[in-house]
Order: sequence, then C-alpha cells, then structure tokens
Amino acid sequence: MSRGLLRKAIGRARGPAVRATRRWGRVRGLTERGMSTAEYAVGTLAACTFAAVLIAVVKSGAIKSALSGLITSALSIAS
Repeated sequence: MSRGLLRKAIGRARGPAVRATRRWGRVRGLTERGMSTAEYAVGTLAACTFAAVLIAVVKSGAIKSALSGLITSALSIAS
C-alpha cells in the first residue's frame, strides 16, 4: 500500500471519532455557560461570610484590648 493511500485510510478511520470529539466539545461548552456566574456568586457569598466572622472576632473584647495593646506598644517604640 502506498503512503498516500495509507494516510487516506487512516484519515477516514479517524474522521468520525474526530467529528464526535469536536461535537462533544461544543455541547460541553454550551452546558457550562452559566457556571462562571454561579461560581462568582458562591465565592462572593463566602467572602462576605468570612468578612462578617472576622469583624465579629475583631470587635470582641479580648481581641480589641490585645490589638490596642499591640498598637500602643508599637507607637511607644517608634517614638
């Protein structure tokens, strides 16, 4: 069998598989169109929740006094 005929035979054998792979890629791309919006919404919600917890912790009495002491000692060392 010559090289040209062999390449044509291999190309025909691969043709349907390649077309199916390309089609599956297009179908998969269509189904994931809204995913980025949902992921951003979940990420934003998680960040807001983390910020709320962090604010609650920082406003507690023990942490507030520790931060005040740390800032006071840092300012007294600088002067």
